[in-house]
Amino acid sequence: MPVIGSPLFIISGPELVIAQCKAGIIGSFPALNARPAPVLEEWLDRITSELADYDAANPDRPSAPFAVNQIVHKSNDRLEADMALCVKYEVPLIITSLGAREDINDAAHSYGGIVMQDVIDQNFARKAIAKGADGLIVVATGAGGHAGVQSPFALMQETREWFDGPIALSGSIANGGAILAAQTLGADFAYVGTAFIATEEAHAVDAYKNCIVDGSAADIIFSSLVTGVRGNYLRQSFILAGLDPDNLPESDPSKMNFGSLQAKAWRDIWGAGQGIGATKQVLPTASLVRKFESEYLQALDRQSRFSLLPDLATA
Repeated sequence: MPVIGSPLFIISGPELVIAQCKAGIIGSFPALNARPAPVLEEWLDRITSELADYDAANPDRPSAPFAVNQIVHKSNDRLEADMALCVKYEVPLIITSLGAREDINDAAHSYGGIVMQDVIDQNFARKAIAKGADGLIVVATGAGGHAGVQSPFALMQETREWFDGPIALSGSIANGGAILAAQTLGADFAYVGTAFIATEEAHAVDAYKNCIVDGSAADIIFSSLVTGVRGNYLRQSFILAGLDPDNLPESDPSKMNFGSLQAKAWRDIWGAGQGIGATKQVLPTASLVRKFESEYLQALDRQSRFSLLPDLATA
């Protein structure tokens, strides 16, 4: 499937990434999920070893590559050390967020790695490519966690006018039909996050998973309170934290912190995208990907039937 499982802060770990890759999609995790810092090497060793063993046993259906997300922001004091481990283990794909640095891109390129940077508009997209990123993850309105405000139609149209490299589209993509739609708009990959929170392998508490299964787009709140950068979160998590989701204060982006305080905020305030209405139950990751495949084929069939409309009109 043309899918990248997006890196989910706190939630994505080796279990989810390995399951995603074995199921045939690109799995990813934020480097900062590995705490304390030495745990990152343990995770990289486990992921590369288990996927290599799987590929040796399944030469006719090998695993997909995996990715590590690096927060390229001044508050991330682990960036250089974490990136050195990515170089050591030759991580196939590096996903960069909240900034762009040529040295990080060069480090990935030193062993043949690919860098895709997530962006919310053309200004950030052009800067990312100018500083050496190979591809873009365009984050449209409705995406879980940090999200943009532009329509996916506008983002893809304007980006494809000047960039012909790899693009992943993010924003409320939670079923196979949406994956096909992302390709139709010109994306090479669908960037899917929220649906994987409600999987057995995700490091999320049951209450979080259940809120996604029971929720709809109306349960998503767009707020800057958690990190200083506006993002989408579950209404119920604000209520459980003792906050009024309809009267949230704004936060200062200069106070952004990706240390323990930030982890606590994401642990208590749950990120999710507007596509949660498509998730009806908690599934193993492999089953969710098979569900995407079935829905994708059904959408292709509907698309082929639409192609008959001109003939019917002529008749």
